[in-house]
This record gives sequence, structure tokens and C-alpha cells, in this order.
Amino acid sequence: MRHALKAFPQLLRTGFAEAVAYRAEFLIWMFSTNMPLVMLALWAAVARSGPVGSYTQKGFAAYYLAALLVRLLTGSWVVWEMTMEIRQGTLALRLLRPIHPLLAYSAENLAAVPMRGIVAIPLIVIFLWNVRDQLGGDPILWTILAPALLGSWLLTFLVMSIIGTLGLWFESASSLFEAWLGISAILSGYLIPLDLFPAAVREVALVLPFRFLLSFPVELVLGRVDRWHALALLVAQWGYVAAALLATRLVWRSGLRRYAAYGG
Repeated sequence: MRHALKAFPQLLRTGFAEAVAYRAEFLIWMFSTNMPLVMLALWAAVARSGPVGSYTQKGFAAYYLAALLVRLLTGSWVVWEMTMEIRQGTLALRLLRPIHPLLAYSAENLAAVPMRGIVAIPLIVIFLWNVRDQLGGDPILWTILAPALLGSWLLTFLVMSIIGTLGLWFESASSLFEAWLGISAILSGYLIPLDLFPAAVREVALVLPFRFLLSFPVELVLGRVDRWHALALLVAQWGYVAAALLATRLVWRSGLRRYAAYGG
């Protein structure tokens, strides 16, 4: 572990260099993440004649711009990288290195966050400034936002790692992730704010892990939770992170045994 921690800064530098080297593909991926802008246009049109729930047109603008910001800061692609390397057999090369493959994957994915920030954050902040009256003003909530974003990134990465590791059993592990992605897009608040769901669906969505992938940080940005509720939600989010970390470890160890048994 000590050796891995010493090597992690270099892994981050290498990952950032790769993001810069493949900047064209990176920018295409980043600008394809535009669904919040599509949903903003739809809901803004609906809200033109009056508020929808607690959202006015400016409220929807603030929500979806914050959702886009959170999505860009917490996104990951490790599931596709893992499934590709499993199919091609190049995962074996990672296993020969002294650094745990998942740690290397995490550095590569995390190192791309500054690149996304350089391109997207200035534009999003400018647009958010125009709807600043819709944002939260409690400094405690803004302080909680940093660990909440980290928790969202970790939860996203770990879930992807679990599904990617399932590629050691199933050829279509990426299809499993597509199913997860479809459910997550709805229940995380990515497409529709959770408080616009029917009461029965909303009660379920609020306790599932999907909320902590995106909706929770957005709620902090908009000031839609009080301090104590925000702290309770942060504890719940990191509880899901701990559970996902444990599940990742178990699935990885079991998958490697199968991989080695078949000559991987």
C-alpha cells in the first residue's frame, strides 16, 4: 500500500498526459454529455406558462447546469476499458505490474477531471452566474459539496469496476452497464429532478444509491437540503461507497481466480 501511494502521483501525471494526448477523442466524449441541456430545453418550455412543482424556468436552468457540472466532474469510463482489455487479453499485462490494476484505472480516470474542468467549468460557471439567485447560499452546504463530489466519483468508479470485472464471466458485461446506465439516468436525477416524481416512486428513489451519483451534489448546489440533512446524506453516500468498495474487492478476487484458471 505504501508503494502504491508513492506511485499514485506519477500515475495521475501519466493519466493527465494521456488525456492531453488523446484530447480530440476526449472532447468528443465530453461534448456528447449534453442530455441535461436537452432536458433543460424541454422543461423550460413546459415551465413557460408557470412553475412545475417548485421549479421555474430559471430553477430548471440552475438544476440542469448543476447536473451537467456534477456529471462532468464525476464521470468515469473504466467499464469500457476493462471489458476491452479482458477481451484482448491485455489485462494480464496490468496484473504483472506492482500496482493494483484498479488503482491504475482510478488514476487514469481521475487525472482526466482537470482536463474536463479546464474546458467546461468556465462556461458552466458563467451560465450559473446568470441564475445565481437559484443557488444555495449556505457556506456549510458548499463545504459539504467537495466530499459529496468525491463520493459521487468513487461510487461511479466502483460500480463501473464491479460491472467491468463481471466481464471475466460474461462477454456482454458492457450490456449490463448499459442497463445500469439507463436506470441510473432516471433514478439519479440526471433526466428528471427526483422531487418531480410521483410520491411512491420518489420515496424509493431517495434511498437508492443512484441519488448519490448526481442528485445529492446538485441538491447541495441549489441549497435544497438543510445542514443536518446534508450531513446525514453524506454519511449515507459514503456508506454506499464503503459497500461498493467491499463488493468490488470480492468480485475482483473471485474474477481473478477464474481468469487464472482459464490461462489468463
